[in-house]
Amino acid sequence: MTGREIPDEYVEGYDRTVADASATGRRLTRDELEALRTRGEAAAEVGFGLRALVRRHLSVTRERWPALSAADGHAVLAAVEQAIDALAEGHERAQRLAVRQEEAMRREFVDDLLYGRSDLGRLAERAERFGLLLARAHAVAVAPGGEPVEDTHPATRQVESAVTGRFGERRILLTTKDGRLVCIAPGDQDDVLTFFAEQALAATGGGRVAIGRAHPGAGGVVHSYEEALNALELADRLHLREPVLRHADLLVYPVLTRDRQAMVDLVDNTLGPLRTARGGAGPLVDTLTAYFDAGCVAAEAARRLNLSVRALTYRLARIHKLTGADPADPVHRYTLQTAVIGARLLGWPDDDR
Repeated sequence: MTGREIPDEYVEGYDRTVADASATGRRLTRDELEALRTRGEAAAEVGFGLRALVRRHLSVTRERWPALSAADGHAVLAAVEQAIDALAEGHERAQRLAVRQEEAMRREFVDDLLYGRSDLGRLAERAERFGLLLARAHAVAVAPGGEPVEDTHPATRQVESAVTGRFGERRILLTTKDGRLVCIAPGDQDDVLTFFAEQALAATGGGRVAIGRAHPGAGGVVHSYEEALNALELADRLHLREPVLRHADLLVYPVLTRDRQAMVDLVDNTLGPLRTARGGAGPLVDTLTAYFDAGCVAAEAARRLNLSVRALTYRLARIHKLTGADPADPVHRYTLQTAVIGARLLGWPDDDR
């Protein structure tokens, strides 16, 4: 609409105001300025651009210049300057309000989408406005930063600029939720989420990014979002070091904890005897964790624990003696490793459960 001619109603009375102020050399009154601000605001609300609005008023000034020439030129220009400034202020006021309303609508939509609230049909209509087609499958990536981030945070702007600059319009929604960066992308565009993860890690100083699996529909977005959050929780509990976590790669852990009582029994029966060791079970469980994480390579496990290989070998022998299971024996290894995973998931032996 910015290319259309500004109607006369938006310049009505402007020439008289400028003429009167110029003739007396006075400044525009408060009421005159507010009327001009209101007019600028009204023009913005119906879609007229500021440049077109200013150009129309300057055109009127030029047309009326012969009648204004009797006044001092400086007084005329001062009155025009005040009038244009008031018009621009009103126009900008309307634009700021529109931005705030748009941000509020976007935030409400994101909350409804990620919480699974609202009528699904209505949610799908609103989604199109923000670039999503909920009939497609979507996957969600979540990046907690070193500090909480919101939509206006510099890290958010940096990541959004990088993602949109790389992929343009790909029906991607980048937002924040609960202080974390969130990226929602079509499920068949894993390159988007991978690039988002790289940018988020660099911009936020965060330790990791989690990516849920792709699922169809509005409920699929919620499902993928919850998977990403669960992956982050698992990473904290298991002390996983990978910077990018994919829920699909962690499915074994929910399986292991599906029968919690069975897992408790396994941990107690397998690792319980370690409680009798000097210093308790904790150091020996940490030894097993490092040993298995290092691929059962004693030298690497010792390095991770800041121990000598001899000290590590002694601990492994002590574990064998107390539990009856040899960490180096492939037959015993699976039971011990599963029990160690269970201990990490349960917070054993620190938590009493």
